[in-house]
Amino acid sequence: MTNEAQLNKIKTAEGFLAALDQSGGSTPRALALYGIEDSAYSNDDEMFTVVHDMRTRIVTSPAFTGERILGAILFENTMDREIEGQGAAEYLWNEKQVVPFLKVDKGLADEVDGAQVMKPIPGLDELLERAKAHGVFGTKMRSVIKLANPAGVKAVVDQQFEVARQILAAGLVPIIEPEVDIKSPQKAEAESLLKAALLEHLNALAADQLVMLKLTLPEDHDWCTDLVNHPNVLKVVALSGGYTREEANARLTRCHGIVASFSRALSEGLSAQQTDEEFNATLEASIASIFAASST
Repeated sequence: MTNEAQLNKIKTAEGFLAALDQSGGSTPRALALYGIEDSAYSNDDEMFTVVHDMRTRIVTSPAFTGERILGAILFENTMDREIEGQGAAEYLWNEKQVVPFLKVDKGLADEVDGAQVMKPIPGLDELLERAKAHGVFGTKMRSVIKLANPAGVKAVVDQQFEVARQILAAGLVPIIEPEVDIKSPQKAEAESLLKAALLEHLNALAADQLVMLKLTLPEDHDWCTDLVNHPNVLKVVALSGGYTREEANARLTRCHGIVASFSRALSEGLSAQQTDEEFNATLEASIASIFAASST
């Protein structure tokens, strides 16, 4: 069963989600933006230790609290590590009142029909049980839509809901993330197809099956209204998708009822070389701006 206090926070509190879930493929870029070159580590274990240090610095900052941050999405490697003597997920909730989520996908398959579905997720049931033991509330899984191809959009959404049902059966709340590439030459058309497919699947859920949606900031700011108001949708969150924080915040402000779930846009401007005072001030400004944009 889901944690009622966490469920109530996600449902009713103001704030946004912090996406701290860069995985093996995206971690080197995240570290480079943070001012740490790949020469600073020589294998994956060392790389994940360095990125955990970065995430720990973010999460333990006085700017990072549950007053403005609803939840944080973790990479599996982060969930298995500790922050200040507690499991990372346990620390988030116990010390910061930030609801923990876990990224569960294993990356993207090759593009077919203008879309990339998820690779198979072996051992998902075992991972979900471990997540529950750590007090994790929900999960996140990402697919990508690049073109307004009905077959590709259908494949992405069908797969997302198939896995979502497995996650719901385990007692966790899935964040369904069918990202539309911001560089798509057919972005608005793809979003139209996506919305129809999402509503079809949402309407087929049982009354007690709640999901969250993580979506690209749309071209039409009214696009999400039907999704935000759907009785099976706990929350709609937006990914920054490569937009600068300024552009992402501007688009988010126009989309009422949606809150941010930013990764790169959250950590924009942070550097390993900053003093704690500089780091905390930069993170404070970032969190304040994203919170304000999420409160519309």
